[in-house]
Amino acid sequence: MSAITKEAGTYFLAGGTNLIDLMKREVIIPERLIDINKLPLATIEKTSSGLRIGALAKNSAVADNELVKKHFPLLAMALNAGASAQLRNMATVGGNMMQRTRCSYFYDTSMPCNKRSPVQAGGAAFRPDKGQVNGPAGCGALGGHNRMHAIFGGSTKCIAVHPSDMCIALVALDATVNVTGPKGDRRIPFSDFHRLPGDSPQKDNTLAPGELIMSVDLPTNRFADNSYYLKVRDRASYSFALVSVGVGLTMKGKTIQDIRLAMGGVAHKPWRLTQAEAFLKGKEATEANFKRAATLAMQGAKGYGENDFKLTLAPNSIVDALKTATKTA
Repeated sequence: MSAITKEAGTYFLAGGTNLIDLMKREVIIPERLIDINKLPLATIEKTSSGLRIGALAKNSAVADNELVKKHFPLLAMALNAGASAQLRNMATVGGNMMQRTRCSYFYDTSMPCNKRSPVQAGGAAFRPDKGQVNGPAGCGALGGHNRMHAIFGGSTKCIAVHPSDMCIALVALDATVNVTGPKGDRRIPFSDFHRLPGDSPQKDNTLAPGELIMSVDLPTNRFADNSYYLKVRDRASYSFALVSVGVGLTMKGKTIQDIRLAMGGVAHKPWRLTQAEAFLKGKEATEANFKRAATLAMQGAKGYGENDFKLTLAPNSIVDALKTATKTA
């Protein structure tokens, strides 16, 4: 851990499915890479409280694991909805959590992006790996092409969205992230791991310098019989979500006893729908109740022009996902 804290611009390297791409485009130019692939962090094991998944477990291995498929099918569905089979064979759980936005302004170094080159006092752009740079500054998506962008939690500095499917399932399943670093070990509720952009959109998560993800814990639940991951996208494979919905719930007859709901493609972080959850708990699984829950879930949503369609697509997707999960479709 001392190696990464002593040198600025040092990155951990696992599967590299996102980091290598960013390096090729010179979005990120590391001074040093630390290969962590030989660390013993790829196990998937049952614990007294649920399941522990190592940070270096491959996405495909997690999706195909019998314990995951039996007890946490929402996670398996979300993983299988992401990327291509080849990428899932390389990508790791920890790397999936750390992947960067696919905003076109972030990837194009000639365009303005506060996430890549945040504007400092006085209007100058700054890159952590290069210092002050010339060229455009600000968030190009705010007044530009923003079809894929956030409708929740955006700021005047950034409206990019988090790209992961897996993370939508993990936030819905109340996962906990185990990390270690120079100051020791700590546990982070998954809902607190990723950040909203605020005034520091370059910070995707709450990891401290030098901290490394070790594993993810999933608590036991009773959602196995009523789980569903809906991903709405432009094409059937290898495409990021316009909107996605993760649902896990427990039914007693037609009544929803317990429920977890989260959305992807709509915010800078996996977006948990707590108001909709609170409304539906104890309610009958009816389309009317689902529509009311979707309306509650959309409070505070805001479009930016090209992505205004998400204001209709998102609640419709919530209703469709709930109908499928409760088998009322």
